[in-house]
Amino acid sequence: MAAVTAGMVKELREMTGAGMMDCKKALAETDGDMDKAVEFLREKGLAAASKKAGRIAAEGIVATIISEDGKSGAIVEVNSETDFVAKNAQFQGYVADVAAQVLASESKDMEAFLEEKWAKDNSLTVAQVLSSQISVIGENMSIRRFEKIVTDGVVVDYNHGGGRIGVIIEAGAEVVNDTVKEALKNVAMQIAALAPKYVKRDEIPQEFIDHETEILKLQAKNENPDKPDNIIEKMIVGRLNKELKEFCLVDQAYVKDGDLTVGKYLEQVSKEVGGKVEVKKFVRFETGEGLEKKEENFADEVARQMQ
Repeated sequence: MAAVTAGMVKELREMTGAGMMDCKKALAETDGDMDKAVEFLREKGLAAASKKAGRIAAEGIVATIISEDGKSGAIVEVNSETDFVAKNAQFQGYVADVAAQVLASESKDMEAFLEEKWAKDNSLTVAQVLSSQISVIGENMSIRRFEKIVTDGVVVDYNHGGGRIGVIIEAGAEVVNDTVKEALKNVAMQIAALAPKYVKRDEIPQEFIDHETEILKLQAKNENPDKPDNIIEKMIVGRLNKELKEFCLVDQAYVKDGDLTVGKYLEQVSKEVGGKVEVKKFVRFETGEGLEKKEENFADEVARQMQ
């Protein structure tokens, strides 16, 4: 019998969308023959989506969910091939169910999450339900990424553009009321709009600062080839500070009041409610970011569906 390797299991999972253990079993049953393993999974009803697995899924929805007590929140991106399907009510309902699954889950990575029992039907895994949805909807789909936050403070979410961008924020708050929640919602909108990378300056890795400093130094030398190095060094200090402000949430100009930074805005809110409010962490997902998108027009899509 041929040895079943982790690489073979991974390849079969990518081809079929079936669960890891199901793929491992299929390969063992078929002596490592990939084609036969696909057929094995199809016969078991676990790989009905195999023909669609190679299509690019770069559209979709980012969904967020917050627990009733506001102490935990989750964010998930589920991709489809077309924006048309992303607007489908069935797809949107499925993504909402995935978000609820993440909120209740203890899984730390996608592999473990896909092997979980589906909360709405314990006879199936998350991966099996995904495969079933692909078959019903008729497009390749993937649960691309997720993150969960649990806190002693409060979690607030914001969803923009019908799921195009999603944000969840963890905040420390000595007082939690409607004013605080509204303020944090405003900050979440800021994150959605301006996409900061860090909450505050001390979170920025030194290697990132060194890299940006070197780039700015080269730019300054190219612009001012006759200036000595000590002058160049002074020139880039201001440029670097300006750039780092754009990366740090609390240093950004507050979009609803340009006279304030986000940090100063939260200081005002803290004074108003009589307790400190500060952002501890945020997660921002934008649908399809970093993925190659397929260029197709709607007429072509309809024509292909009719064939």
